[in-house]
Amino acid sequence: MNRRKKINQTLKGKAKKANAKKAGSNKPKYIAKADRVLVEVANEQSQDVLIGAEPTTEQAV
Repeated sequence: MNRRKKINQTLKGKAKKANAKKAGSNKPKYIAKADRVLVEVANEQSQDVLIGAEPTTEQAV
């Protein structure tokens, strides 16, 4: 009985890991701080273009 139990336990563990890997994650993808700054600057510049405002020297950097 112990051998059969151990085999079933191993197979159930592998199946559980496979299902967890296939299910994926609900966690949002990590974005580095430098990339977040670049995206923020790009959004500010695109909003300035839509509004028609001149980009300042601070926003161009």
